[in-house]
Amino acid sequence: QVQLVESGGGLVQAGGSLRLSCAVSGRTFSTYAMGWFRQAPGKEREFVAVISDSGGTTYYADSVKGRFTISRDNAAKNTVYLQMNSLKPEDTAVYSCNADLRGMTYVRSGGNYWGQGTQVTVSS
Repeated sequence: QVQLVESGGGLVQAGGSLRLSCAVSGRTFSTYAMGWFRQAPGKEREFVAVISDSGGTTYYADSVKGRFTISRDNAAKNTVYLQMNSLKPEDTAVYSCNADLRGMTYVRSGGNYWGQGTQVTVSS
């Protein structure tokens, strides 16, 4: 069983930055592809970013490309990060991390394991 716990959300002004973290329990973190999703009020959950198990490959939604960066620490912290720069009010949402042993394709369509989410609010 894998448990995911997000942190790092908060309130920030437009143009600001936040870094989200997702700590993953278990000894096999490096075998999971990991991703981030978000859900704004009244909207469907949408894919944000995904990273391969090794960290060597990443993909982003067009809406965040060039502003957000996904990364992971397989060596020590069993954590995946989402660095968010140049934040916009439309980035306001609950951000959740996602994990799947089967790879990035499955993460991008919503994988097996989810965290509880962390709120990000961007004020104009």
